[in-house]
Amino acid sequence: MVGPFGGITAATLLRAAEQHPGRLGDPLALTVNFAGPVADGPFEITATPVRTNRSTQHWSITLTQDGTVATTATAVFGTGRPTWSATEIARPDVGAPEDVPVRPSPGHVAFVDNYEIRFVEGALPDGVSTARPDSTTTLWVRDAPARPLDHTALAALCDVFYPRVLLRTGRFVPAGTVSLTTYFHADAARLAEQGDRPVLGTARAGAFGHGFFDQSARLWGRDGALLATSHQWVYFKD
Repeated sequence: MVGPFGGITAATLLRAAEQHPGRLGDPLALTVNFAGPVADGPFEITATPVRTNRSTQHWSITLTQDGTVATTATAVFGTGRPTWSATEIARPDVGAPEDVPVRPSPGHVAFVDNYEIRFVEGALPDGVSTARPDSTTTLWVRDAPARPLDHTALAALCDVFYPRVLLRTGRFVPAGTVSLTTYFHADAARLAEQGDRPVLGTARAGAFGHGFFDQSARLWGRDGALLATSHQWVYFKD
């Protein structure tokens, strides 16, 4: 609430590393710490590969504006290999995205206009809602206009969920991400198979208190594959 949508900031930082000529493999993990707001105007991103191993590459990324650090990040890239695989987390059992209506933009949150969002449960409170016993939101989402999914878009989608404190309390309170970590389970080939179809996302909090709460999310492909998981620490003012 004191800068641009955190997901687009995370995606921009990741893209800087992806464009580096020394990049190795696909993104595996990204942690972004929002030190301060990014204002309208020019900014500079420095992406530095601090160590490259045989299968992993570690990055330090910094966004500065007017000589001041606004955002810091670390990232891990890597090259996978064929191994035994299994997914323990079950995808929510929901209908097809075509069976869920698109939620119109509320008009006062600009980043929402960049997405086609279909809430299955846990829609954004309308200002007169009551408190809820849990903070779970499940939705279908994709970019608007639709575009093929890649790691940059996936990084942004992991932060598409509004702060869980709004759903639990039923009230609009100031809130903003302090730190966001995303783990990418899908490689570039898997994302190419997803194309521009909607992904299924679900998010909920663990605990609220002392002006902070955690928020975890998972994103699934249309074919049921787990694409990414994310965890963030969020500030709120009550």
